Amino acid sequence: MIDAHPLAQAFLAHRAVLLRYLQARGARDEAEDLLQDLWLKLGEGADATIADHRAYLFRMAHNLMLDRVRSAQRRRHREDEYGGDRGTVDEAPAGIAPLIARERLDQVERVLTGLGERTDRIFRMHRMEELPQRSIAERLDISLSAVEKHLQKAYRALAAYRLGEQSGEPAIRTIHADR
Repeated sequence: MIDAHPLAQAFLAHRAVLLRYLQARGARDEAEDLLQDLWLKLGEGADATIADHRAYLFRMAHNLMLDRVRSAQRRRHREDEYGGDRGTVDEAPAGIAPLIARERLDQVERVLTGLGERTDRIFRMHRMEELPQRSIAERLDISLSAVEKHLQKAYRALAAYRLGEQSGEPAIRTIHADR
């Protein structure tokens, strides 16, 4: 039985001191786990010819802590090397993401086209060409109020599309139901 082993007896006698030793050297929350690892290592059959059991236990505890620190460093290095700092992880595989983006863009195009040629044109002039509303009104020979109404119509339709997309409903049906 392991409890009869002199090294196991030394471990039990010095457990509290070993715990404080590990905590003082930075193990903090992991100190208990390290002691558990140390106890398991003792069960693997340590050499019975050890002269100073206490010193041997402290050396083992120190080495286990170093192993854990090195392992964590390697893991961080590996994650940085392979994963990089890419922000949030896209759940879709890399090859599918562009296809999904293209499909969403096509749906937005259909939404805008479905609003009528004038609303579509006014929206594109304002958002893509970055023309001020007054310039659009002058170019199309319509009132500023009419430009604002067309833009509101486009924004409402796009908001409805976005809401439908988030709720999982078909976006196009949500927008056409608004008419």
